[in-house]
Amino acid sequence: MDRHDFQGVGMTSQRTRDRLTSRLEASGVRHARVLEVIANTPRHLFLDEALAHRAYEDTALPIGFGQTLSQPYIVARMTELLLVTAEKLGNVLEIGTGSGYQTAVLAQFAERVCSVERIKPLQDKAKQRLRKLGLHNVHFQHSDGGLGWQDQAPFDGILSAAAPRDVPQVLLEQLAPGGVLVIPVGADTQYLTVITRNAEENTFHHQRLEAVRFVPLLAGVTR
Repeated sequence: MDRHDFQGVGMTSQRTRDRLTSRLEASGVRHARVLEVIANTPRHLFLDEALAHRAYEDTALPIGFGQTLSQPYIVARMTELLLVTAEKLGNVLEIGTGSGYQTAVLAQFAERVCSVERIKPLQDKAKQRLRKLGLHNVHFQHSDGGLGWQDQAPFDGILSAAAPRDVPQVLLEQLAPGGVLVIPVGADTQYLTVITRNAEENTFHHQRLEAVRFVPLLAGVTR
């Protein structure tokens, strides 16, 4: 990857990225390392060229197949929640690879990221992008995200980029003791939800946070 592709120019420059992280901090994101990673991860490389100039706006953007690249605030917020709540981030499951942007952010915190995606062309592009960025601690599977990834469980953290009506029981079962699930939940109205598995009592603590807007978590796969 050319150095200028990575660094960006004009509306994709480091100065533009720094303005974005300042807005995220003003919006309540406090974790310094999360802000640093957001500032240094080239979001414009996860979009089609026609939309690259909008990469550092704090907004969701289309990536095809009816899917979106999540708003930077949401990526930062969910990553921060995972970091401050989980006991450790060794093995992490991501539900919904999408463009690979959230995957790239997670890969800079977790020892290992297992990312599942139901739309194969999206995941194939994401694989290429992460290879170019030199992020080699990510494992991919083309599958139904609502089923998690049983063969790679248990997970210290699970992050979902799609919203089920109700939390799938199978995801709770794949959480390690002390593990944390960060997931939007709901249909017409969705709420960002943090679920922690109590290591001693093997119970689950649910915390509902702010209202959010995500694509629905759909069953099945598509090629």
